[in-house]
Amino acid sequence: MNAEDLSLLALKQKPDFVETPVVRSLCERATSYLNAGYPIHFSGPAGTGKTTLAMHAAAKMGRPVALIHGDDEYGSSDLVGGQLGYRSTRVVDNFIHSVMKTEENVAKTWVDHRLTNACKYGFTVIYDEFNRSRPEANNVLLAILEERLLEMPSGRVNEGYISVHPNFRAIFTSNPEEYAGVHKTQDALLDRMITITVGQYDRETEVEITAAKSGLARADAERIVDIVREFRGLGVHQLPPTVRASIMIARVASLRGASIRSEDPIFRETCRDVLRIDAIKVTREGTPAASTWLDEILDRNCATAKNEARRRSAPARGLSLKRQELEGAEALFSGNGLQECKGFDVN
Repeated sequence: MNAEDLSLLALKQKPDFVETPVVRSLCERATSYLNAGYPIHFSGPAGTGKTTLAMHAAAKMGRPVALIHGDDEYGSSDLVGGQLGYRSTRVVDNFIHSVMKTEENVAKTWVDHRLTNACKYGFTVIYDEFNRSRPEANNVLLAILEERLLEMPSGRVNEGYISVHPNFRAIFTSNPEEYAGVHKTQDALLDRMITITVGQYDRETEVEITAAKSGLARADAERIVDIVREFRGLGVHQLPPTVRASIMIARVASLRGASIRSEDPIFRETCRDVLRIDAIKVTREGTPAASTWLDEILDRNCATAKNEARRRSAPARGLSLKRQELEGAEALFSGNGLQECKGFDVN
């Protein structure tokens, strides 16, 4: 049976994959654990490159890859397999031309799914966002990862158990449990894997990734990354912008031929949209504060010399919110909702 029949991926290491010292360390740790036979688990917020790291680690294993995406509707049969459809056979006996005998037999057909095939043939499984599946659906993984046995449902004929192939490897990714749409993972499953936490990258890594994914010059990538990092540091988003935001801004600016300058209208609009400025319902004296913050950040990081001189000579705007004011204000978020803050309003 070939890889095409089993819906597998043949992953190769991507030429634009960025390996700064931080990323290289993550990858070396991951591959060393996999080579030792342990499943690994990349855990972190959205936009931090967990799936990319998982695919890169799987490519280093040099084996076909079965990709599974977590789903709240999944049961164990969606991972292992089930009786899907029927097989019908019909025998017609016309040995005596005046007598016709017909025999029909209908039986359910069992189909192995990706996890079962990976266990049988020693493939690598990437289970992306596995905690979006319900814990009871993932219980089948417990014996696979510990006892190296896959227990098959009763509907599968002649095989109650399958021994897991020695080359089988498993890579998991997940968002933290406070994210919407995810389930709490059973401790027994987490105890069987090695978790690598992936967070926001350092500036150098974000610049290298942004430049590699967009094709922009390094100086332009630096400006974009500095804008996103400074805006992220304000702490006004429940979901802070990640390196993915930098890549989006850089790619769109490159595609539309925008210059990475504060006075370029296309670049400014792209920053507003990607950073979701209009979604920040914070006002100061009745005026949205997020637009003011973005204007100031853009001017600091990518203004031309002419505009920079004009900005420095202009009087300070009354709506400008200083960083120390923001740091001294009460927390913007309380639980799942917004509360009124000192010095400015939250709508």
